[in-house]
Amino acid sequence: MEQLRNDFDAVFLGMGAQAGRALPLEDSAAPNVVTATAFLKAFNDGRLQHVGKRVVVVGGGDTSIDVATVARRLGHLESSMPTEFEQAIAGQMAHDVSEVAVKQGAHVTLTSIFNIDKMAANKHEIEQALAEGIAILGSLVPIGIVRGADGRATALRVCQCEAKMVGNRLEVKNIEGTEHDIEADLIVSAIGQAVDFTGLEEFNNGKGAVSTDRNYLVAGQKGVFAGGDIIKPHLLTTAIGHGSIAADGIDSFLNGQDLEKRPKIDAHQFDLMRKMMEKGLEVKETHEPLRGTDSSNVAIHNFDDRSDRYVIPHDKLFLGHFSIVSRNKRNIITLDAQSALGNFEDRLGVLTQENAVAEAKRCMSCGMCFECDNCVMYCPQTAVFRVPKAKATLGRYVDTDYNKCIGCHICADVCPTGYIQMGLGE
Repeated sequence: MEQLRNDFDAVFLGMGAQAGRALPLEDSAAPNVVTATAFLKAFNDGRLQHVGKRVVVVGGGDTSIDVATVARRLGHLESSMPTEFEQAIAGQMAHDVSEVAVKQGAHVTLTSIFNIDKMAANKHEIEQALAEGIAILGSLVPIGIVRGADGRATALRVCQCEAKMVGNRLEVKNIEGTEHDIEADLIVSAIGQAVDFTGLEEFNNGKGAVSTDRNYLVAGQKGVFAGGDIIKPHLLTTAIGHGSIAADGIDSFLNGQDLEKRPKIDAHQFDLMRKMMEKGLEVKETHEPLRGTDSSNVAIHNFDDRSDRYVIPHDKLFLGHFSIVSRNKRNIITLDAQSALGNFEDRLGVLTQENAVAEAKRCMSCGMCFECDNCVMYCPQTAVFRVPKAKATLGRYVDTDYNKCIGCHICADVCPTGYIQMGLGE
């Protein structure tokens, strides 16, 4: 980091959370008790060819579903040694046994501290897992690991519980007298991911993550930004959003500008000035950059460029303009316990080009003018007119003659997308 700070003015931390979280139990270091990240990495690397006969996954989120369905597909071998899959997960290449022995389905059990209907995993993924023969047991908390004489885990000891979120804190109440064991040849912990802070300990906020402000500037670290799972493990789209916002913050920082607080909602910025320049149109800017006048060639329909701070709500759309068009849905293949074995084909089909275009056309272009001509046709004063083709560009398709406009609001009422906002102007 010292070298990076000397060579660069800004640094972005995007290492993710690639380390798994072990079960917070005694004996969790048993050789056949592994983390979800280690399990999935071994599979993706091609090392893991089969699993034990009985696999128990502890979790409840999407990652635990990933582990359970992969284990179900890999299956087990009656003739295999119990340590083969452990060695594969630990990093050694496993020999390909698929052609020398017949695989059989593994008995996979997934446990969660929450009821099944309260699990964090996608409901559709839960339904698919159940259809494939995976047993999902809710309201169970792990309380111990049973080990045999060889030191390997033979079962996961669990207890029925009542779990709920109180603010940002998880409260789990064990129900006494409900303790029991779930036999297992392999136990996988999918209770979360962690950041590997080796060499970067200065950024650890004490909770195994990095703390940032709304610009994703690391607290107390000038010029250091962060985003993605290093802040909090979440969706891919969340990480992309962090990167986009951090890029704006880095740009402002490098230009010596104060980092302003970001809005609660980030809206796409439509730049009419840039669109005009792309078309070779002259910009007569004799006013504030984001504010037009009735005499400016920039102010078309709206006096104010609102795209940087407005999201158009559904009640501002004229839904009468749109007919109901059914979604173009992708085909979903549901497997059963037998057909899932060894089946790693995609279960979610793709749209044809024709259907993909049709689905895209269902977009209502909220807040954007898509040249429907409603405002031109319905204006009783003929105050709204089309911009001459040579002067038109995206977002500059119609203009208003304010000598004729009487402020009747009809143009705004019939605008399908909420593009027109009434105001007095100058």
